[in-house]
Amino acid sequence: MLNTIVTEELKGKAQKVKLLLLDVDGVLTDGRIIYDSKGRDSKFFDVHDGLGVCLLYRAGIKTVIITAKGSKTIRPRARDMRVAEIFENISPKTAVLGEILKKYKVDISEVCFVGDDLVDLCLMKRVGLPVAVFNAVSEIKQAASYITVALGGKGAVREVAELILKSQGKWQEALAVYDI
Repeated sequence: MLNTIVTEELKGKAQKVKLLLLDVDGVLTDGRIIYDSKGRDSKFFDVHDGLGVCLLYRAGIKTVIITAKGSKTIRPRARDMRVAEIFENISPKTAVLGEILKKYKVDISEVCFVGDDLVDLCLMKRVGLPVAVFNAVSEIKQAASYITVALGGKGAVREVAELILKSQGKWQEALAVYDI
């Protein structure tokens, strides 16, 4: 997973994480939106990212999706990954932050958010562990405490999940279910 050095500061932020917030386009997907001849969209999701979110779920860390654009493709994928809640068509994304903090009983310092584009900047500047995917725009990278090695939609979320679980000492326990 990590080909970068995990500093003590980064590890400390990851140890606190109790809730993961994710953007969709450019984070859970590679950013492409494909429309068919009937105007229906489709997206490409990475299976490794999905398992990363499931591993967090099993470790007691919930995931919430906040996206500025709604899509019928998001709900089935979120269900497969055991995402706790989806907020679609949200702008600015901070509009639901207070509700999320209250509902999931977490402090802002216990939240990790993964983003890639300008619509994510408002959340990046507020959460305890802001993460930019490798191919994020420069403003998002500047606001990030961590920039993934992987591209958005190509394993970046899995990388973040592993960072959190390893920092919290839960990685071996997460692997145990597969080590039969």
